[in-house]
Amino acid sequence: MEPLYWHEWYTGWGWFLWFAVWVLMISSFGHWGYSYRTYRKIDRQGYRSALEILNERYVRGEIEREVYEKMKIEITSVTL
Repeated sequence: MEPLYWHEWYTGWGWFLWFAVWVLMISSFGHWGYSYRTYRKIDRQGYRSALEILNERYVRGEIEREVYEKMKIEITSVTL
C-alpha cells in the first residue's frame, strides 16, 4: 500500500512548484526589506515638521507674531 502523502506533488514536476514557492517567499521578503530601508532613508532626509517650517518662516520675517501664534496653536492642537 502506498502512503497517502506520496502523490504527484512530490514526484515529477511537483518539486518545482515547491521550489518556486520558496523562491517567491524569499524574494518577497527581500523586496520588503529593501523598500522598507529605502523609505526610511528618504523619510529621514526630507522630513520637516509643520512646526519647524512655521518657525523658519517666523524667523525669516515672512509672518507676523500674531499670525505665528495663531498658526502654532492650530498646529499643536491637531490630533491624528
